[in-house]
Amino acid sequence: MKTAIIFTSQTGFTKRYATWLSDRIHGELFDIKEVQKNDDSFFEPYDAIVYAGWFSAGKVVKANWFLDKASNWKNKKLAVIAVGAGYSDDQETKKAMDGLLSEEQSSYIKAFYCQGGLDYEKMNIATRMIMKMFASSLKNKKNATDREKSMGEMFSKSFDATDIKYIEPVVSFLEGAEVTSA
Repeated sequence: MKTAIIFTSQTGFTKRYATWLSDRIHGELFDIKEVQKNDDSFFEPYDAIVYAGWFSAGKVVKANWFLDKASNWKNKKLAVIAVGAGYSDDQETKKAMDGLLSEEQSSYIKAFYCQGGLDYEKMNIATRMIMKMFASSLKNKKNATDREKSMGEMFSKSFDATDIKYIEPVVSFLEGAEVTSA
């Protein structure tokens, strides 16, 4: 199966997942900057197209580009990978994943979550400030749960939680195995 894996990455975590997936399934890897202006004829040779982007304010960066194009690719295997710093079972992560695709899009696109991390040194200043404020709000929240306090502490500094195991459901989907959870 000929697969295009398109990604955008600010700090490197999403690129790492896209590269791992490309290496694993022998897909062609593209930074979104390389392909976003191409018309649909560029994508015709591909049997599957995967878009990987990172969460920012509950949205996957540049996902609209992929989602708009995907309506013309319903005859292909389509997947979107959202990479974020939060745990996969966190309420905010679940909420963001639930809102990623419309009901109609869910009928032809599969969504997956991969935990990434934070790299404050590679963030632009605005993102860095927002993340520091978010971490502080979690740590200082009245009646915060232990999990919220733990996440606040985790988000207050750079960390890397990437793990190649997170691409396994994507690989299974692309190779034709049934995937029941994302």
